Amino acid sequence: QVQLVESGGGLVQAGGSLRLSCAASGRTFSTYQLAWFRRAPGKEREFVAAISRNGGYRNYVDSVKDRFTISRDNAKNAVYLQMNSLKPEDTAVYYCAADGDSNSASSNEWVYDYWGQGTQVTVSS
Repeated sequence: QVQLVESGGGLVQAGGSLRLSCAASGRTFSTYQLAWFRRAPGKEREFVAAISRNGGYRNYVDSVKDRFTISRDNAKNAVYLQMNSLKPEDTAVYYCAADGDSNSASSNEWVYDYWGQGTQVTVSS
């Protein structure tokens, strides 16, 4: 089992940056693939980025490529999402998620068994 707690959300102007963090409990953190998802107001939750167990493979939704970077620090049991050049359409609640069964940096939310409570990101125009 792993528990996830996100932090780092907030209000930022368009073009600005934020870094989200997700702290995980448990001693087997390195055996989980990790991902970030988001849910915008009135929309379904969508995939943002994922990273394999050792960080060697990363997967992004097209709308954030070249702007967002997912990374992880297995020694600190943490995963991060660096978000640059933010746009109003990035406004959402961001969730981190973990899956211990596969290692493909999957974009499918049904793969992930563990979820954080979310952190709000608001980008003003």
